[in-house]
Amino acid sequence: MKVGIMSMQRIQNYGSFLQSYGLKMTIENLGHKVVFLDYKIEKPIVQLEKPIVQLEKKNIPYRVAKKMYYIMKEDIFHIKSMSHLYNKKYLPMLGITEKRNYRDQVDVLVIGSDEVFNCLQPNLLVGYSRELFGKDNNAGKIISYAASCGNTTLENIKKYNIDKEVGGMLKKFSAISVRDNNSFKVINELTAKAPVINVDPVIIADFDAYIPEQSKLKDYILIYSYPNRIRNEKEINAIKNFAQKHNKKLVSIGSHQKWVDLKIEADPFELLSYVKNADYIITDTFHGSIFSIKYNKPFVTFIRESNKQKLRDLLQRFSVADRELKNADELEDILLKPMDFDRVNSIIAVEKEKSISYLQNNLK
Repeated sequence: MKVGIMSMQRIQNYGSFLQSYGLKMTIENLGHKVVFLDYKIEKPIVQLEKPIVQLEKKNIPYRVAKKMYYIMKEDIFHIKSMSHLYNKKYLPMLGITEKRNYRDQVDVLVIGSDEVFNCLQPNLLVGYSRELFGKDNNAGKIISYAASCGNTTLENIKKYNIDKEVGGMLKKFSAISVRDNNSFKVINELTAKAPVINVDPVIIADFDAYIPEQSKLKDYILIYSYPNRIRNEKEINAIKNFAQKHNKKLVSIGSHQKWVDLKIEADPFELLSYVKNADYIITDTFHGSIFSIKYNKPFVTFIRESNKQKLRDLLQRFSVADRELKNADELEDILLKPMDFDRVNSIIAVEKEKSISYLQNNLK
């Protein structure tokens, strides 16, 4: 059977790639052919009136010099940016070309995983895309898998008067699977049906055959965040003090922080090798926490306002809520606190069986 996946596969970060690849792999292992479908980007409903930080306008010579810098970096010194590698190397690994694939005919369209239902984010790469709610599809039936509303809440959906429209589109799904309680609440209210809760595809996928050995780097803490997002002085000092006290290097992969000891460029599977060999992981992202849970690494998670809905739910779901770092002064205590990985792995096993069963039953 031909199965289409509509997700955030073109968003350029490791989590986006690995959740897309993980879902593709899982569905293919069930005996189906997989293609990725694109959605049309619509205007965001929520507009940002002003950027939080006003950036100084740069003059033309500056912009030309910056462009030349990236050209020299990539074409002369062969140092490829994440954006370049994502488009030229990682997307082909998913079977995706630069040409967008709209409305391909498929037997089943799977919408998810990732924040496909986060319809109120002001992200210009997403907007309010009705196609992510199944509009104008060319499929025999539509289901979702581990879809998330992100920080879009039921209250805000009603505030912007799109609750009836979104609910009407969702009611046409044959089955709905979400990955957090906020999304459950939204779908349950809008459709009068309780969706299934499944875990992110990264949790259930077996990437071991793709992960290279990484034995050169030892004694390090992996810092996994968006570029320079960990910039609070107290947080940085707590991290650096812990690293110095325990004789560990601070390492970032792909997306970098200015204050780390070592910055490494790696493909998504190389990233996982660095995850598996890290002594500790410090993150403030959903997938950084997912990697830590999946590969049984001691970690702490800073929860931000933008991801508190899904991230706090994730930690509770895997019985690791005590890994949330609310105060930087507690960083050492949390990192050194033993984790019950037997309990974590038993939860993973149950969730994996539940997820495979959901896909088997609905890809018919």
